[in-house]
Amino acid sequence: MTSPSTTPPSAGAEGVASDRRRWFALAIVMTAAFMDLVDVTIVNIAIPSIQRDAGATFSQIQWITAGYTLAFAAGLITGGRLGDIHGRKRLFLIGITGFTVASALCGFAVNPEMLVASRILQGGMAALMVPQVLSIVHATFPAHERGKVFGLFGMVVGLGAVSGPLLGALLTQWNLFGLEWRPIFLINLPVGIAGLLLGRRFITESKAPRALKLDLVGVVMVTLGLLMLLYPLTRGRELGWPVWGHVMMAGAFVVFGALVAYEKWKTAKDGSPLVELSLFKVKSFAAGIAVQTVFGVTMGIFFLVWTLYMQEGLGWSALRAGLTGVPFSIAVSAAAGVSVQKLVPRFGRKVLQTGALTMAAGVLIYLWESGRYGADIASWQMALPLVVMGLGMGLIVAPLTDAVLSDVPQEHAGSASGLINTVQQMGTALGLGLVSVVFFGVIDERVTPDRIPAEFVDGFRNSLWWVAGVLAVIFLIMFALPKKPRQHVEGGGDQPVPAGEPREPQEPQEKEPALAS
Repeated sequence: MTSPSTTPPSAGAEGVASDRRRWFALAIVMTAAFMDLVDVTIVNIAIPSIQRDAGATFSQIQWITAGYTLAFAAGLITGGRLGDIHGRKRLFLIGITGFTVASALCGFAVNPEMLVASRILQGGMAALMVPQVLSIVHATFPAHERGKVFGLFGMVVGLGAVSGPLLGALLTQWNLFGLEWRPIFLINLPVGIAGLLLGRRFITESKAPRALKLDLVGVVMVTLGLLMLLYPLTRGRELGWPVWGHVMMAGAFVVFGALVAYEKWKTAKDGSPLVELSLFKVKSFAAGIAVQTVFGVTMGIFFLVWTLYMQEGLGWSALRAGLTGVPFSIAVSAAAGVSVQKLVPRFGRKVLQTGALTMAAGVLIYLWESGRYGADIASWQMALPLVVMGLGMGLIVAPLTDAVLSDVPQEHAGSASGLINTVQQMGTALGLGLVSVVFFGVIDERVTPDRIPAEFVDGFRNSLWWVAGVLAVIFLIMFALPKKPRQHVEGGGDQPVPAGEPREPQEPQEKEPALAS
């Protein structure tokens, strides 16, 4: 699945398949994706050290974490479209360069204000870099190889989910060269420099086959709408959920409605909208985006509550909490590695649905154990539910990306990639906002210190019920996914079907159409 701008004239599908350089390119972009995933979570563990060493206020601590998320989410769609227009390799290199520079500024920040500003810059640069990862994969690998690639991508997601807290705990505890928390940012420098140098050599440039223009009005509207939605969700609890926050979130949907109308007009005018609405006519994409959003809610609730439960409620150290999550990370990586390559070709969307049910089963086991053992629960007792949950998540993350992108036309790969990451961030932000209701809403913060562990156990168990409920909803939404992604259907070719157009049936069409649902 390539375009004339993706490969040399002498190369076709066979030329791409035989080009081993693309595997070096894959390693480079996967490393960059891992760096971003780790950076999202690594800061949480180091917050006490930052607060103590830098003298940051609680509001500044909020912005050190929220500033990255807001800038990242607001720029993802634009970053993906810029890659389509100006070249995915070029935008990836710009993004990784800016991300590395911003990491250095974070590491050498002289005051909390500089750290907040540098984190916002870091999130903006990640928004240029991250959408190009899936776009480069989509443009570089033929359809029959993408299953293997997305399996690897799922393993990276699994490792990044828990490696951030663990790495943050180790770097903070070691206090390298007396730098306290600063190594959590400085560790990005050698990785970023290596990615820049190797990326220039091994990544092949690709862009949309036809000339596109950047939709500046769309950029403003998307950024405004996302900020209006995510800012109140991110800071709502700290500010006591003010009325203006609810008004702002409601106004965000008005902006999104106006954006849809404008993008339809923009498409008719010159065919260069920021958000390619025709993608939502592709059933696999629309259904996958819905699943991705709701799954983000699950992740937003669980990971924050889990961290608070272990460190604040049970009184565990950051290192112990990080090590407790290792079985989860291993399970996610193992399941993701085999799901797309071995299971999806045979069972299709049933793999994702099994993942949702398996993850829910792990949550229910965790509920039982946390109720039985209370505040006396040990790390080894958490291993079983975490492994079951990790296996379930691994069966979802890699096949879901595969399913969402399986029928996307190559010229819109960047826009689609940006949308995938954006809705996941939106879902995660919504989940973080719900934490104030499902976790803090059941905790009495005025109890005596000896009652705090019990309160946190109750809050954790209440949150797990919500997570289980959301996973049940995800299971039902997954019925809207195609039975199998196109490249896993016998007869499915490498060439995409234009967005919104019906697919030619594959042989034998009586047995299973390519996009049967």
